[in-house]
Amino acid sequence: MTPYDTHATADPFADSLSAFESLTTILSGSDAGTWTHTDLEEYLDLAGRELLRLLLQDHLDLRAMREEEQMRSGARQVVVGPEGQVRPWRETGHPRWLASVFGMVRVTRVAHRGQGVSNVHRADAVLSLPVGRHSTGLRRLAVTEAVRGSFDQAHDAVTRRCGNVLGKRRLEELVVAAAVDVDSFYRTMIPVPCSREMPLVVQVDGKGVVVRPAALREATRRAAEKAAGGHRARLAPGEKPNRERMATVACVFDTRPVPRRPHDVIHPPGGRSGERPARPGPRAQSKWCTASLVRPPEQVIADAFDQAEARDPKHLRPWVVVVDGARHQLDLIAAETGRRGVTVHVLLDFVHVAEYVWAAAHAFHKPGTTEAESWAAGPLTSILAGHAARVAAEMTGQAEREHLPASRRESVDACERYLTGHLDQLHYDTALNNGWPIATGAVEGACRHLIADRLGITGARWGLPGAEAVLRLRAVVSNGDLDPYWRYHAAREHERLYPTPDQRTYALTS
Repeated sequence: MTPYDTHATADPFADSLSAFESLTTILSGSDAGTWTHTDLEEYLDLAGRELLRLLLQDHLDLRAMREEEQMRSGARQVVVGPEGQVRPWRETGHPRWLASVFGMVRVTRVAHRGQGVSNVHRADAVLSLPVGRHSTGLRRLAVTEAVRGSFDQAHDAVTRRCGNVLGKRRLEELVVAAAVDVDSFYRTMIPVPCSREMPLVVQVDGKGVVVRPAALREATRRAAEKAAGGHRARLAPGEKPNRERMATVACVFDTRPVPRRPHDVIHPPGGRSGERPARPGPRAQSKWCTASLVRPPEQVIADAFDQAEARDPKHLRPWVVVVDGARHQLDLIAAETGRRGVTVHVLLDFVHVAEYVWAAAHAFHKPGTTEAESWAAGPLTSILAGHAARVAAEMTGQAEREHLPASRRESVDACERYLTGHLDQLHYDTALNNGWPIATGAVEGACRHLIADRLGITGARWGLPGAEAVLRLRAVVSNGDLDPYWRYHAAREHERLYPTPDQRTYALTS
C-alpha cells in the first residue's frame, strides 16, 4: 500500500474553499432549479459576501502565520516606536477586529513590546490599518452614501451592502474625519492651463443652512434668544427666523468667449422676428467649487482666488467676478484683488438687476400685462447697452410726471438707488462685447447642489462639524475629485498613524 504524503501542509484557504464548494453544491441542487432569478440574486448577494469575507479572513490568517513563522525562525529585526525607543521583546497572538465592506474579520499580529511604552505592531503599518475598527473601504462607502442622502439613508445603504458593521453615529463621525485633508489636497492640485484668450470667472454667493442653536453665530443666537420671548401662532411658509447660519459658496471656471447683443439676452417688445435667432451665452468649463459654514467669507473668497491664481499665475487672462451685489462681498473682493495686485472686472448678476427693474415696471403697469413687459424690456435693454445711469434718471422722471403714490413710488426709488449705487459693476456692454457671462448661474447652481439638495432636506437641523464635512465633501464630489482625494487622504492617514523611519517601505492598500 502506498503511504499517505504526510508532508503536505494545511491549505490556508480551506474555509473559503469549503464555503465555495457549499455554494456550488446548493446552486447545482434540485431546490435551486426552482428558484426565480430574484431568489438567485438574493441568495448570491448574501452567500457571495460571506465568501468574500472568508477569503479576506483566510488571507489575513495566512499573513499572521507567516509573521509568526518568521519570528520563530530566529530572524531578529530592530523595531523602533514613533518616539524613537527600541522594542526588544516580541509576543504573538495579538488580535484586533476590522469592519470591512464584506463584514467583520479578525487581524492577528505580533506585538513588539518594551518596558513602559506602547506596543508596536508592524503588521498594522504593512496593512495600513485605521486607528478605529472600520476599514478605509468602508469609510469611503460611508462618505459616498452620506454626501448623497441623509445619514439614515446612508446607514441603510451601508447595512444592505456590508451587513450590520456600522452604527449611525459612528457613520457621522467617519464623515467628519474624512474631510480633514480637503484644504491640503487642493493646495497640491495643479489645474490644467488655458490659453490667455479664455476668460477666468469667479462667482461668489451665500446660502443659509438651518443649524442647531449652539451652531448659530453670536449675533443670530442673540436675536433668536430675544425672539424666543415673543408669541407667534405660526410662521409664514418658508420662514426660518434666526435658525440659519450662512454658508459662503464660491466657484471658479474657464469659459470660451461668446460675444452677444443686448437683444440676445432680452426679448424686444413684441417678441423676436425669427430672422436673427438669439445667440447662446458662454458655458462654464472645468468648474471648481468650494464652500464653508465655519470659515469666514473672506477665507472662502481667498480660496477661490487661490484657485484662480493657480490657473493664471501671471495674470495674463481677463478675470471676471460676478456677484449678487451684497456690499460685504464687494468689499471683500476689492480687498482680495488689491492684496494680490490683480485687475478684475466686477459685474452684478443681471438677474438681480432685472428683478429691481421688473418691480419698477409693476409700479407703472399692472403685473402680468403686455404693457409691463414692454416697459421692462426698454430699461433692461438700455442697461445691457451701458446706459444704466440714464435709465435711473428716466424712470424717476416718469414717476414724478405721473405723480405715483408713495406705496408705488418706493419700488422705483429702490431701483434707482440700486442702479446708481452700483454703476461701476454694470458695464454689461463691455461684458457682452467680450463674450463674458453676466449672471451667477454657476454659483447659484452650486448653492442648490451643495446645500439645498443635501443640507436643506426636510427636517434637517445641523451641527457644525457634520454640516461642514458634508459640505466640503460634496464640493469634492462635485469637482470630480473624489478618487484622487481619497488616495491622498489615505496616504495622509497612513503618515499620521505610522510615522516610523522606515515608513516609505510600506505599500498603501487603499
